[in-house]
Amino acid sequence: MKQDYSERVLLQKSFLAGTYPLTRTTHRLWKLGGGAVFICRRGSAVVNIDLKNYEITPDTGVVLLPSTIFQIERLSPDFTISLCSFSSALFQEASFRVGLGLFGFLKDHPCGAIPDKKTETAIGIISSIAAVYADRKNTHRDRIATLLLRCLLLEFYDKTHRLFDRRRIRERNDRQEELFRRFTGLIHEFATEEREVGFYADKLCISTKYLTSICRRVVGASAKAIIDHFVLLEIKGLLQSTQLSIQEIADRLRFPDQSYLGRYFKRHEGVSPKDYRTGRHEEGGMG
Repeated sequence: MKQDYSERVLLQKSFLAGTYPLTRTTHRLWKLGGGAVFICRRGSAVVNIDLKNYEITPDTGVVLLPSTIFQIERLSPDFTISLCSFSSALFQEASFRVGLGLFGFLKDHPCGAIPDKKTETAIGIISSIAAVYADRKNTHRDRIATLLLRCLLLEFYDKTHRLFDRRRIRERNDRQEELFRRFTGLIHEFATEEREVGFYADKLCISTKYLTSICRRVVGASAKAIIDHFVLLEIKGLLQSTQLSIQEIADRLRFPDQSYLGRYFKRHEGVSPKDYRTGRHEEGGMG
């Protein structure tokens, strides 16, 4: 299947910076190998980042860290972004010796509408990265781009963190919501291997009953349902973005065999993995 322009921009595996129109969406799920930071300049969109939908409007900033599961639900015809996308290796270098709290916050709050036209600095950094990287004769361009990427992440953190502070969000001081954040972090790390609630409860040193009660209070779903949601996103991403066979996907995600994965997927999605891959679940159109 030929990638459309939006996918080529957002799934850039090495490095890209500049301002780009994104005019199409295939509703595909992507698990990002690298990452991206972008700011909406014009138009609007609805995107899904891990568990949540976000509405993107002008001056909204978005940070997609490596391993984020991402989907574009809807785009307006004039949707345009200033973007910096980067490889996982470049991200690791840019984030070296940067406090873990920064990335924990950006993972928890990947999207924020930045008020009062305070996006100029971030847009300027993106423009500078694009200019530096376009100068192929610059022997230090990789190093300069890495330092500017670090500046961009810090700038976005500053603006969004102040925004959340102004709203006096208390969630970071709430023990149950802190445990929920740790739970979802563990799922990101282990969902391809572990699908039982007990494993995560043990990691958090709490009971399975307490973990489920936390999940129901925070997001209105059971712990098992949240684990299954992430596993299904992983399966969908592999079905849509790779040529792996169903058996190879089953092996990668530690299912006993292809048939077990097929039954698991159909029980939750109502279609077989094969039908999902070929798009038969979309017959009748999508909203």
